[in-house]
Amino acid sequence: MRTTRRALSVLALAAGLLGGWSSLAQPTWPARPVRLVVAFAPAGPADIIARLLAQRLGEALGQTVVVENRPGAAGSIASNAVAHAEPDGYTLLVNTSSYAVNPAMQRNLGFDAEKDLTLAALVASSPNLIVAGPGVKARTLKEVMAQARSGTFNYATAGAGTTPHLTAEYLFKVLGKVNVTHVPFQGAGPALNAAMAGTTQLASVALPAAVEMVKSGRLRGLVVTGAKRSPALPEVPTVAESGFPGFEDVTWVGIFAPGRTPDAIVQRVNREVTTILREPQFQARLAATGFEPMGGSVPQAREYLHNEIAKWARVVRETGAKVD
Repeated sequence: MRTTRRALSVLALAAGLLGGWSSLAQPTWPARPVRLVVAFAPAGPADIIARLLAQRLGEALGQTVVVENRPGAAGSIASNAVAHAEPDGYTLLVNTSSYAVNPAMQRNLGFDAEKDLTLAALVASSPNLIVAGPGVKARTLKEVMAQARSGTFNYATAGAGTTPHLTAEYLFKVLGKVNVTHVPFQGAGPALNAAMAGTTQLASVALPAAVEMVKSGRLRGLVVTGAKRSPALPEVPTVAESGFPGFEDVTWVGIFAPGRTPDAIVQRVNREVTTILREPQFQARLAATGFEPMGGSVPQAREYLHNEIAKWARVVRETGAKVD
């Protein structure tokens, strides 16, 4: 009996030592650069947030944070790639609220939106903005709708399934009862370029992507979709002020990790982002581009995403929106 007890004690001690050595052998995350895969082309809301965050997040983590744009399929190409990446915290996704729309818009995403990726942090939100190109004579949303009834109008977006796409579909087809053709691109930057060049008459994008173009007069802001005017573009009226009360919509941006990423890493990302969002200087940089900070815990982010997926499924049904 004594021999058995002694043997068990030796085994327990050995297991403890091995466990200690094992934990010592595992480097603390992050031990090398972290990659932020952006789901859209440069100059859109996801890209703006990724580049605003990259330096500060790198400083907080003690490693370089690299931004990589991988646009396509309303963000689903990047989402699919990160969902199947090694869940070690070195490949993260920056995506917009289109992530919550795509399950209702695309039949075969290639991943489960609530299981294969984890929303580690909600970073910021912004109203959407509808702008007119230089060739459009209409000055207001109602004037655009009146012109659309007697002619052919089209509008550009960052892709089918983005919230600016569904915003425009709802405004024009459900509220305005007019048919305006959707022309999808692979990011807000290309969509805005199309409106400036006259390839499309209008564009519907998250507001931060268009702030500088509206301020410089290259594009004309028609409406913002927030409950109030944006401090970044105070001269642009809301949808309610334009004759359609009760309408409000935003685009949000979040950071996702592969679904099986260790919880300690997910919590660390959330903690660092939350700290950065509290910094007055960072808040000022967000406000200058038309964003408002979000934040919240990981469980709160997951609940928010679950509710967003359900909400946008209803909007897709109401508008009949489809992938073009």
